[in-house]
Amino acid sequence: MSFLSVRATGQGSVVQCVWIYERAVDLDGLRRFHRNLGFGLLGRRIERSPLPFAPHRWVSYRASSDIDIDDGARSRSELSAWADERGQIAVDPESGPSWHLGVAHFTDGSTAISLVASHLVVDGLGFCLAIADAVTGNTPDLGYPPPRSRTRLRAVLQDAYQTARGTPEVARALVTAAQMGRRRRSDIARVRVSRPIAVERGNGNEALIAPAITIYIDLDDWDARAKALGGTSNSLFVGFAAKLAERSGCRAAGDGTVAISFPVSDRTKDDTRANALSFVLLSVDPAQATTDLRDIRGAIGHALQTLRATPEELLQLLSLAPLTPKRVMRRLADVAYGYTDVGCSSIGDINPAAGRPDGTDSDHVFIRGVRQRFTRQSFDRPRGIFTVSGRIGGQIFITVVAYQLDGKDSKRDLRELAAHTLSEFDLTGAID
Repeated sequence: MSFLSVRATGQGSVVQCVWIYERAVDLDGLRRFHRNLGFGLLGRRIERSPLPFAPHRWVSYRASSDIDIDDGARSRSELSAWADERGQIAVDPESGPSWHLGVAHFTDGSTAISLVASHLVVDGLGFCLAIADAVTGNTPDLGYPPPRSRTRLRAVLQDAYQTARGTPEVARALVTAAQMGRRRRSDIARVRVSRPIAVERGNGNEALIAPAITIYIDLDDWDARAKALGGTSNSLFVGFAAKLAERSGCRAAGDGTVAISFPVSDRTKDDTRANALSFVLLSVDPAQATTDLRDIRGAIGHALQTLRATPEELLQLLSLAPLTPKRVMRRLADVAYGYTDVGCSSIGDINPAAGRPDGTDSDHVFIRGVRQRFTRQSFDRPRGIFTVSGRIGGQIFITVVAYQLDGKDSKRDLRELAAHTLSEFDLTGAID
């Protein structure tokens, strides 16, 4: 479904990991890491069926472009802009490469490494697992066939048979879709409302980059503050994001609450799904977040219990994806992901190996989601703030990408908002 929604909207979504070393890196170790990334979850791409109504399949894809090492050295102040540039270099989960690795050197002697992968190949947690595997030399063969290994006739016969076997599941999905459509009419109406997005100036078809920053906070300070407010690391993260949304003006609810989408991973051992996620929706009052996190903590717990009892209904529609027209798929993507003010994706504790792309510990690391081919014309709806957090190397990082800032549209504006919001929680951190 994600693949078809990207084809329908023309937008691409990627996950990006950036490592920062306050020194030079071991290029031999980095090349070893680069080779190992061609296995496991990143060593694959999507092959379309010759039948328009049949599901696609995974095929192996070990190849990637060589490591892209910048010539010369940049000013350290350009690191954030360089990461943005790398996040916009295209990946193609169908024809490849579905990921790429780049390196930049800076005049103060530091080095940055960027890995970008298609979100259609891997989600945030899977990304971290693939990185850790590549660092430690674990190169699993998932058994995918080579690209174009079937004749057209064989592919047609196999996919037609598989589609016929899935007919009862399609029928059940149609019933679910009709029921969900009736329940979510208000969501559909909401995403129809258009508001301008505050992004960098340009014409309607020009590719735009939304402002993005990264916040680094000492992990002990973060956990102590969460405990003092009666919460957990996740509830403090949600509270911080809600307060940031309140300060930035991207609240759609008339009662002062902030609508938050909170992805929950159900990835298991040896799980090969690209996106092993469900989403819970929270309504958070940011007014209390800085003094008491118990309500937010309770709301998260209740939402998780509900999710366990009633699995995400959108997952029940997967069998309909190949049959869905592009126009309907665009609307479904809006309803699925487009009607919350804030996205909060918590990766949690990350394997320390994921912070060692050249075999040694990096000084800083962050992960974020990036939307590619983002234009004013193709996305004219409010998109709010998208945040990702992870715990690694004695720090928690929080990445913030803002698609609607109530008229403010620069990294400087976003940094000021983040610093002010941190101070409201009696926290300090480095903001890049």
